[in-house]
Amino acid sequence: MNPVKPGETPRTPWIVGVSGASGTPYAAAVLRALLAAGESVDLVVSRASRLTLLDETGISFRDAHWQDDLREWLSRGADGKPGTFSVDIDAVRHWSAGDLAAGPSSGSYPTKGMLIVPASTASVAGVALGLSKDLLQRAASVTLKEGRKLIVAVRETPLNGQTLRHLVTLDDAGATVVPASPAFYAGATHIQDLVDFVAGRVLDAAGVPHRLYRRWQGELGGGSHRAG
Repeated sequence: MNPVKPGETPRTPWIVGVSGASGTPYAAAVLRALLAAGESVDLVVSRASRLTLLDETGISFRDAHWQDDLREWLSRGADGKPGTFSVDIDAVRHWSAGDLAAGPSSGSYPTKGMLIVPASTASVAGVALGLSKDLLQRAASVTLKEGRKLIVAVRETPLNGQTLRHLVTLDDAGATVVPASPAFYAGATHIQDLVDFVAGRVLDAAGVPHRLYRRWQGELGGGSHRAG
């Protein structure tokens, strides 16, 4: 990474970790919104999540071609339609999930915090137990020990007692648990609306401004779209 020149503002990214749970459209929506908000992103895509991404989108995420693969992924809507979005990924830095010498593996590497979206039960367990078996888990552990924001968008159902205990452990450690639970009061008419609601709640927890969903205004029926 190039050193910061005099007068320049140091790059302080959000780490986005994508685990192997179903829900890669959630990760795409979060990434697009972070970039739209002018944020820098350090991206960690786990080995398991690459299988999920391939299954859900047909896209192979390859370390050697990550820019092309990321552009293709972020351009797609939640319905899988290519070319739905136009995204500039210049503010993204990719780290291989197996690179335990990467920047985010150290507490001296400056970040604003980390978002794990979607978060599998395996990644939840790994972070709760401090396993650090890959860069995603290590970066999350570093985020907690440094007192930075860690947002965990868990995507699993049903949740067994072991996973619930792991989530309580993360909450006790200072993380924010955001279940990937879409709401319907915002007037969703498309799958993208449901995905954007979850992504928006993740960003709300992180304190990042966005316009992904209609906020509750205290008026019943404000999000309804009834046929005449």
